[in-house]
Amino acid sequence: MRLPFSQVDAFADGAFTGNPAAVMFLDRWLADAVLQGIAADNNLSETAFLVPHVGPDADFRLRWFTPKLEVALCGHATLASGHVVLQALPDLNEARFLTNQAGLLTVARDGDRLAMRLPALPAHRPVTGAEESAVAAALGLLPAEVWARGDDYLVAVFDSPDQVRALCPDFRAILALVPGVDLMLIATAPGEDTDVLSRVFVPACGVDEDPVTGSAHAVIAPFWAGRFGRPAFTAFQASTRGGRIDCRVDGGSVILRGTARTVIRGEYDLPDAALNG
Repeated sequence: MRLPFSQVDAFADGAFTGNPAAVMFLDRWLADAVLQGIAADNNLSETAFLVPHVGPDADFRLRWFTPKLEVALCGHATLASGHVVLQALPDLNEARFLTNQAGLLTVARDGDRLAMRLPALPAHRPVTGAEESAVAAALGLLPAEVWARGDDYLVAVFDSPDQVRALCPDFRAILALVPGVDLMLIATAPGEDTDVLSRVFVPACGVDEDPVTGSAHAVIAPFWAGRFGRPAFTAFQASTRGGRIDCRVDGGSVILRGTARTVIRGEYDLPDAALNG
């Protein structure tokens, strides 16, 4: 079985920036173990799998796998999927993706950029005491404040972008913060040439530091919009590759604007033994 394959740098402002994602089209779902094996082979932060959707409410069904597991929401691979679909269908203005846990997500043309709509995931619970101390130990620096959204997202807020850039996380300690949960730890501060700067750590998903993370901005966008007293701001994720995101809170949604660039096109050759095993 030969599967169409594209590798896309999402939220990329130039060569070797942004977050690489694989986008693969299927005519039907393969076994979960096969999808996971393909994602491990691709060895990118995420592989997005798309199957045509039958019905008027969406264009494709969408699932995302890291090299280690399936995730409930991935922003950059959704932007990458929208980029590939809209490149292939020039008369289409918006690509609609139905997902298992995040609902309907959309990627639309917006001038020379793409606008992606994700659910807003605000972190409402303040983290204090021993839990806050554990976050500080995992990051190597005490944040000004820490906020949680359930068990799956922690937001460590710092006073300056230099503090965020200088962090040297202990990834084993991050894994121990919420054992057995696919935790994302977001470090963020006011920015330099953007309003906000961040870094994102997800060792439970097999990715120690994610290059540019859409779902993290679905969490921090409501936080910073509240602090700034305005719905829109600019953001930069300060990984080695780096990427810029324009953020806007729109009711229960977050709209993230960015660019995408296809860097590899080809086919993935799936052996029959993998299908039969």
